[in-house]
Order: sequence, then structure tokens, then C-alpha cells
Amino acid sequence: MNTTTKYAATALAAALGVTVLAGCGGSDDEPEGSGPSRTVTLVSHDSFNASDSVLKAFTKETGYKIKVLKSGDAGAALNQEILTKGSPRGDVFFGVDNTLLSRALDNGLFTPYEAKGLDRVAADAQLDATEHRVTPVDTGDICVNYDKKYFADKKLDPPQSFEDLLKPAYKNLLVTENAATSSPGLGFLLGTVATYGETGYQDYWKKLKDNGVKVVDGWEQAYNEEFSGSAGGRKTKADRPLVVSYASSPPVEVLYAEPQPTEAPTGVSTGTCFRQIEFAGLLDGAKNEAGGKALLDFLISKQFQEDMPLNMFVNPVAKDAELPELFTKFGETVGKPATVAPEKIAKNREQWVQSWSSLVVK
Repeated sequence: MNTTTKYAATALAAALGVTVLAGCGGSDDEPEGSGPSRTVTLVSHDSFNASDSVLKAFTKETGYKIKVLKSGDAGAALNQEILTKGSPRGDVFFGVDNTLLSRALDNGLFTPYEAKGLDRVAADAQLDATEHRVTPVDTGDICVNYDKKYFADKKLDPPQSFEDLLKPAYKNLLVTENAATSSPGLGFLLGTVATYGETGYQDYWKKLKDNGVKVVDGWEQAYNEEFSGSAGGRKTKADRPLVVSYASSPPVEVLYAEPQPTEAPTGVSTGTCFRQIEFAGLLDGAKNEAGGKALLDFLISKQFQEDMPLNMFVNPVAKDAELPELFTKFGETVGKPATVAPEKIAKNREQWVQSWSSLVVK
């Protein structure tokens, strides 16, 4: 694997929620007795990334330097904060999404704070609008991606909905991630629950299994090894032209290709999407509460919001933030993604995953 390909694979993995090795930003701890801390610590999953110029702008604007403490994937990072509740490892936590939000709130991890500029954030992203325990930062859509070349060669239209995936024409073509071990796998399961209901989703998965869906542990294996449309999949001679990934995957395939193609090699089945919303919150017991509040303000600032797409491959929640050309040219706009209320997810998540496992994996 050459340097460019290796970098591209690492960046894509980080962008789409896969744990990769990464160093922590920021400075060393300040000596005791130095007065109010000028360092604010952001605890996050491994996929957090921002341009150096933007982090320096925050420091210049507020006087605080950001230290980033990366803690594995979103679920692992959240679990660590629950274990250290009241004596947090940092000041702000970033990366809890709507599939795990109620778990964080029920454990009382956050101190309420209404971030400055919240009026610029889309109302449908503010899932805790009355108490402001968390601040929405970004959105992303989990969707089936397809290999354009495969479908063009077969003269077959790619599927566009959950129902399409059950058709005989798509038998043995789809690979998805395990809902019990993978964030996109769980999101795809929740998309079927939203579409077919709490009883109908089981019948749907029985049919999907009969139609040859393949289940693997995580996104990296599904996308980079099993999916024929990815750069990694082409090298492994993968034979699955459909994969559960993200609506932001096609722009990433373009960004890291050499030379860059004029058209993305992959497409998105927009009728199969589930909306993820990521949040940040001021941790209860934060040592630098003032710095934490300043950081939450900054995370929804126009500057940070416009920096996110090409660093974390997610969409901004601020209505005044503009997307980069790469996203507008090669990305997909998902008009009506499936959603499930966080409290409903909290009540039923374990049961849904167990039922899914017994139907599809065992």
C-alpha cells in the first residue's frame, strides 16, 4: 500500500467512525498554582478532527488552548465517561449521537448550558431543546452505497429503498455491519424499524436474509474488503456491489483518488438512510467550566462548522454554514431520512438488537 492510499484509507476510516490510531492535540498539563486553567479538554471518539488554523483561531479568540483526549469509538468513549461520572477526564464531551443520547442523559453526564448561536442551529437537530444538556454539532446519514460500474455493466438500476433490497435482482449483493458491534450496522437496523415498525422490521430482516445479505463485524471490513465500489474493495476483488456506509462516502472516494475522477465511483440509495446527529456537552464536574462553555460556543460557530465537512466528513448543523464544493458536487442530499426518537431507542435498543441477532446472525 503506497503512502497516499494508506493515508486515504486511514482518513476515510476516521471519517466514517472507525477507530484509528491518532495523537491527542493541545498542550501538556499546566503547573499547579498557575491560576485559572487556559487549557480546555475535549473528550471525544477517535474521529474528531479539525484544521490547525481553526484550533488556533479558537485560542486567539478566547485565550483557551484545546487539548483533545480521544477515547476509541463513540460507545467506548461514552462508557468511560459514565464510569467517571462526576469526576470527568475533561471539560466537554463530543460524539454522543441520537442512538446513545438517552443513555448519556439518564446518567446525568452533562451540566445544562445554552450555547451562544444556538438560534442558528436547525430546530430538528435540537433533541434536548428544553434543557440544553447537549448541543448539536453535526449530522450524517447512514445509507446503502452502490458500485456504479457494477450496475452500469449489468444494465441494472441500483436499489433506492429498503423494499428494493428484497427484490431477486439484488440477491447476494448487499453487505452490512453487525448491529450489535457497529454504529452503521445499528443505524441501518434502526432505519428498518422506522420504516416497518416494531414488529414489521423482523419480517423484513427474515426476507433480507433469504435474499442473501452478508453480515460482517464492522464498517472497515464491509467497506474496504467486501464492497466492490471502494478503493480497498477493488484491490481485494470484492464481489458485493452494495454496502451499508454513509452519504458522505462518495465525496471521500473522490478526494483521496489519484487522479481525482470527474464522477464519484459510488452512489447512495437515498431511500435507505438513517439520520445520525452528534452532540457535545459540558461535563458535570468539569474543572474548566468557563473554557468548556467557550468551546461549545465555538463548535457551532460558522468557522468550525464550515471546517468539519472535509475533516470529519459530516454535515454542519448551523444554517449559515456552507458546504465545500466537494460535498455539493459529489455528495447526496437526503431529503427524508428515517429517524427514531431517542427515548424510543433507549427503551427498545437492546431488545431490537437481540431480536435482530437471533434472526440474522444465529
